[in-house]
Amino acid sequence: MTKPASVERGFVPIEEEVTDSAFEVPAAVLCAFCGRSDCPGCFAQDGEPHSGVVAIVPWERPEGGAWSRLWATANAATRGAETFFAAIPDGPVRPALRFAVFAESVAVVSLLLALCALAAAALPRLALEVVLDPGLRHAALRWILVGTPAVVVWMVLAHGLHAVAVEAAARRRGGRPCRRRAWRFGLYACGWDLMTGPVGFAGTLLTAGWRAAAQLCWLSLAVPGMASLCFARGVCALPEPAARRARRWGSAAGTLLAVVTALAVGVLASL
Repeated sequence: MTKPASVERGFVPIEEEVTDSAFEVPAAVLCAFCGRSDCPGCFAQDGEPHSGVVAIVPWERPEGGAWSRLWATANAATRGAETFFAAIPDGPVRPALRFAVFAESVAVVSLLLALCALAAAALPRLALEVVLDPGLRHAALRWILVGTPAVVVWMVLAHGLHAVAVEAAARRRGGRPCRRRAWRFGLYACGWDLMTGPVGFAGTLLTAGWRAAAQLCWLSLAVPGMASLCFARGVCALPEPAARRARRWGSAAGTLLAVVTALAVGVLASL
């Protein structure tokens, strides 16, 4: 099959970004040399043609509120994962880490509130007893105050280690070394948990309708493998068979981390 002219010049194909009408902060794609979105391939100072195309993550833009930038980035990383992670740019890790902590905190707290509401509706007597009994109330608050940050930290590390495993597997198969971009991939992947949780479902339902909200159920299962494959192909520059093997290594690393964590929690609970 004939490749598009943009691919032959070194461009990464950029599809239309996913955005909601309520948040006009799509991920921009600009030339690093001339600043144009339709750049045909600039000539740098060395006289060689360069595509110069970089994706600007909405979270890293100076304009806009924190929530609108958070939502736009999480939305692009989930509903537009193929485009987002195939061209995720290099850059500092600190902004991506702030995004990851913010996104996971919102995701974990919203899920906790939803579970508490369901538990109270299913077991009203037990819920009332927890509220009225000082001992039970303090124990519940202690578990929430300790457990919520612990889960947030674990989720951030899990996403980061998954991405690093994909990059390491890609590098062993001749892919382009990109350890820092792999960490950025993993940290921005925390947007998946925000979008596929209660807040993401409710926000998508209000801004994009039932069909888009229902699609999040499928994306919660498909997007990790899809994004890993696109990262291995687009950023690590691996051919399709090698990229699929790198994706499987990332999935295996994530599964191993989940098993080890479950065993550690079981051991601690039995002490």
